[in-house]
This record gives sequence, structure tokens and C-alpha cells, in this order.
Amino acid sequence: MINLIFLGPPGAGKGTQSARIIDDYKVVQISTGDLLRAAVKAGTSLGKEAKVYMDGGQLVPDTLIINMMKERFESDDCKNGFILDGFPRTTAQAEALDSMLENELKTSITHIISLEVDDEVVVKRNTGRRVCPKCGATYHIKFNPSKEGGICDNDSETLVHRDDDREETIRKRLGVYHETTALLKDYYGKTGKFAELNGDDAPENVYAKIKEILG
Repeated sequence: MINLIFLGPPGAGKGTQSARIIDDYKVVQISTGDLLRAAVKAGTSLGKEAKVYMDGGQLVPDTLIINMMKERFESDDCKNGFILDGFPRTTAQAEALDSMLENELKTSITHIISLEVDDEVVVKRNTGRRVCPKCGATYHIKFNPSKEGGICDNDSETLVHRDDDREETIRKRLGVYHETTALLKDYYGKTGKFAELNGDDAPENVYAKIKEILG
């Protein structure tokens, strides 16, 4: 079983590498944001509780998120393991996650991999991103341009530059990322399960090193 936590700034390549891991190791990727939205939409007891906080513009408490994750981990499609990207964000969340996995599910996080990418590379990767507002397809003006530059290959819609992908926003997110991740690296570095990889290397080289780590 592989229970993997991916660390890395936005644009580090976690999504690209996760897709390959999912195909080869038959694990699932779990997003806390998706879990929250699905629970609220389904009207579960946890979803109703989370909706109160979300509607009030408050953060959903860690205990509630952990309980949602426990339910998700117990699903049949998690029997081979999972990938977490974007959670935990704090040492308190990491401790709560470890406690739940070990005490209630009798398992644990098996690997923590951090994709290290220079801030300027992250800015370049993200500011060049363009998205189709209709189908959601993602392009990059340099690394993955659409065939007709600025027009989606799928439905001829004009591509947009999202506010989240503007330089000022990205640099703010990077600042928050470095503050929180430094503590997580310290926490997980003591477990013997933590590894750092150069996320600026060619994707196939990064994945080869990931496979060595996962075994």
C-alpha cells in the first residue's frame, strides 16, 4: 500500500506526477476541497456541518475535515492507497491525520515527497497558464500552447488568464507556502519517510526517481 503526501509549490508538477502514479500503482488522489464540496452537495451530516462554516466565511475545523477523510479512506477504491496534495497544511493537521490513520484505520503515511522548484520558475510556469472557460482545458503560452494561440483546441473558446495565475497572487501564495511547508518538512523529516526531489528536472526523470522511492 502507498499512502503518499505530495508537497511542493503550485506549478511544481505534482498533478503531472500524480497522474502517472495513479496509473501505475492504482491509487486514488484525494482533495480535501473536493471532499468538502461533495459532502455539502450530498447533504451528509458532515457536509451539513461543514456548510455552516463555509456559508459563514469561516475555515472548516480540522476535526471535521479529518472525519471526512476517514470516511473517504474507508472506501473500496482506497484499498491500494492514496495521494494527498494540499493536505496537511499545518503540523496540527499532520498530527491529527497521523493519529486518525494509526489509531482508527491501523495504517500510516508511507511516503512524503517534496518537489522543490525555484520561486522564479514557479512564477514563470503559473503566469503563463491559460484556461478554457468552457471545457476547463489548461494550456501554457510557452510549454503547452494551443494550436491557434489564445483559442481552445477543443471548442474554439477564447482562453482566459485567471486571477489566481497572476504574478502578484502567485507570489503571495508562495510566501504562505514557504511559511507552512517549512514546519511540515521539519515534522516529516524526523519520520525517515521524507524525500526531496528537484521538480525542475524533466518530468520523466522526476518520475523515475519517484518510482525508486515508492518501490
